Amino acid sequence: MAIVEIDKGSGFCFGVVTAIRKAEEELDKSGHLYCLGDIVHNSNEVERLESKGLETITHAQLRNLHDVKVLLRAHGEPPETYEIARQNNIEIIDATCPVVLQLQRRISDTYISKRNDNQSPQIVIYGKNGHAEVNGLVGQTNGEAIVIQDYNDIDNINFNRDIYLYSQTTKSLQGFQDIVKKIAARNNSKHIFESYDTICRQVANRIDKIREFATAHELIIFVSGKKSSNGKILFAECLDANPNSHLISSEDELCPDWLIGKECIGICGATSTPMWLMNKVKERIEQLGIEK
Repeated sequence: MAIVEIDKGSGFCFGVVTAIRKAEEELDKSGHLYCLGDIVHNSNEVERLESKGLETITHAQLRNLHDVKVLLRAHGEPPETYEIARQNNIEIIDATCPVVLQLQRRISDTYISKRNDNQSPQIVIYGKNGHAEVNGLVGQTNGEAIVIQDYNDIDNINFNRDIYLYSQTTKSLQGFQDIVKKIAARNNSKHIFESYDTICRQVANRIDKIREFATAHELIIFVSGKKSSNGKILFAECLDANPNSHLISSEDELCPDWLIGKECIGICGATSTPMWLMNKVKERIEQLGIEK
C-alpha cells in the first residue's frame, strides 16, 4: 500500500485561523452571524460554517442591514465599509489579518503624507484587480491607487510623477521583484520611485517548502478552492516542481487512475485549505488503495 503524507506546512495561515476562530466563538454564543464575503476562499469550509449559522452577505446587502453583528474577514475592508457600519449601527467583528491591517495603514499614511500642491501621490499596488484585499488597499487612497497585475499594466503608470509601489500580501515575491526592476528601468531619474516589499512571509516562504515537498513524492494531490489566488500560485509551483501534480477541491474529484503504481503520495494545499479537508482526501486515497 502506498505511503500517503500530508504536508505539515499546508493549511490555514494565521489570519484565516483567527477569522474562523472569531466566527465560531460568536456562532457558539448566538447561533447566527453575518460575514461580509466568503470567510475563506474554500467552499467546503464556508459550507461547514454556514451549517453552524454563518450567513455570507454582499456589500450591497450590508447597506440594508441595521443593528446586527457582521464579521469582516482576514482580507480587510476599505474605510467605506466601516462608515456604513457606523451609520447602520452594525457591530463589527473585525478579523482583518494584522499583516493586511499594517499594510492598509502604511498606504493610508503615504497617501496623506506625500500629498502636495493639492495633488495626491501616485500609489501603485501590485495585486489582483478586484481581489477583496486589493479593494481594501485601494480604499485607503480614496479609490485613486493604480492596480497592476503584470508587466502589461505598467503602461498605466505615469512615469512623469513620483511612484510609490506596494504589493498585495499574498503575491509572489519573485513576481514583485520583477515588477520593481521593470518600473526602475523605465523610471525618470528626476522622479522618486519607492518600493515596499509588503508580501506576507508566511505565504512567501511556502513556495520553497512546497516545491521541496512536491519533489519528494511521486504524486502530488493539491487541494484548494477554485477562488483561491494563493492556491493558484502554489499549485503552479507544485506543477513546475513535479509534473505529476493534480489540483482538486474535494476528495470527490480524485481520479483512481492517478494512484496506479504510486508508492509515495503527497497531499498539500493553499493557505485557505482546511486540514480536515486534506485528511478526507488522504482517507479517500487510502480507501482507493485498499480497493485496488
